[in-house]
This record gives sequence, structure tokens and C-alpha cells, in this order.
Amino acid sequence: MDETTIDRAAMGRLAKAVAFICGPEHATTVALKAAADSGTERDIKKARALFLKLKPSDRRAALAMLAD
Repeated sequence: MDETTIDRAAMGRLAKAVAFICGPEHATTVALKAAADSGTERDIKKARALFLKLKPSDRRAALAMLAD
């Protein structure tokens, strides 16, 4: 599976989780929403990079929200 092949619906759910944790105006939230909407490789790479820059606890919390 290609690293940039991500389900757009899952990315949208992740954007909602990050918005809950970090706020709707946070740069990562905005980037995830843009990537979910457009699905372009550039937007996905930007969103992924910003997500990885979040504090580890914020990343774990967002991913845990998706698991529920």
C-alpha cells in the first residue's frame, strides 16, 4: 500500500478528532480537512506532516477516538 493512499473518509474523521483535541482553527485540523476534501497528494502530505508534529499524547488521543 502506498504511504499516501489514505481513505478520505477516515481522514475526515481524524480531522474531527483533532478539532476536538486541538481546536477547529488549529493548523493540523485545517490541513486534515483540506486533505479530506481535495484528496490531492500535496494536501495529504502536508496534513500527515502536521499530524506527526503534534504532541504524541494528542496523536494517541486522536487515533483512540477513531478506534471507538
